[in-house]
Amino acid sequence: MECAPATMLLDGPEWIYEIKLDGYRAVAVKSDCSVNLSSRRRKSFNRQYPYLVEALAELPEGTVVDGEVVALDDSGRPTFNLLQQFRSEASRIRYFVFDLLVCKNHDLTRLPLTKRRDLMKSLLKLQSPRVRISEQFETSAKDMLAGVRQQNLEGVIGKRKDSLYEPGKRTGAWIKYRVNQGQELVVGGYIPGPHGFDSLIVGYYRGNDLMYVARVRNGFVPASRRQLFERIRGLISATMPFANLPDEHPSRWGENLTVEKMKECVWLRPEAVAQIEFLEWTAEDRLRHSKFVGLREDKDARLVVKEHVMD
Repeated sequence: MECAPATMLLDGPEWIYEIKLDGYRAVAVKSDCSVNLSSRRRKSFNRQYPYLVEALAELPEGTVVDGEVVALDDSGRPTFNLLQQFRSEASRIRYFVFDLLVCKNHDLTRLPLTKRRDLMKSLLKLQSPRVRISEQFETSAKDMLAGVRQQNLEGVIGKRKDSLYEPGKRTGAWIKYRVNQGQELVVGGYIPGPHGFDSLIVGYYRGNDLMYVARVRNGFVPASRRQLFERIRGLISATMPFANLPDEHPSRWGENLTVEKMKECVWLRPEAVAQIEFLEWTAEDRLRHSKFVGLREDKDARLVVKEHVMD
């Protein structure tokens, strides 16, 4: 089930809140005495996180849970940067379970969220510290936002207590609200340079149109450039994917792509998704001071839209 980006965090007794975890969304399935941990795009995480698969073997047979693979820093906060280093930082990686979809082959998706959560807490008795049940908070939206901001966390997930689980749908019964400056963006091209590329060309979808927002040059070291280039070089395309290029007016921040500048660009099929941090959105719908954080393995590029940040 998808979370709809929200321009404000809805409030009221029908809503309950969770911390927005900065990790990979993943579904775990225990069937035939084995576990498969996979992204929402059905990419298996079993080889990447074998220690999580081992911990999830404690799930009852015929069980499906939804959750997030997260790396925790020294303060216990989720950090996407550490998640990129899954081999060297294995001891920091956890799986947070936030929903129970099937248990002992019984489909629970038509039950309300509060009932599914009660069953999850009573039926899932996992001993490994690598697997945790995510906390929910019954409080006001104002207090939830204040706590998240104080802890420098990414944002808040709001869920209606009566929400059913509707796979693949973004109904508005689950919402996400960011309090930091960062979001997923689609990689639609690059400008060549040392170790493969000088900068990534990124944007988001507005309807069926991919909208250019930035050239991202920061956040890389030579090794990460080479590694990322190997991931995207197979996506090279003769077609320019952005609907709002070329730029006709100069940009104050030098991020514009004119007809002349576009001659340097190598275009890609818009399939790769990157996590990008930035200072702010400009009035021209561009990013200022953007920085690459990491590739998202769990995101469908067609679902990447502009997210709203608290003022």
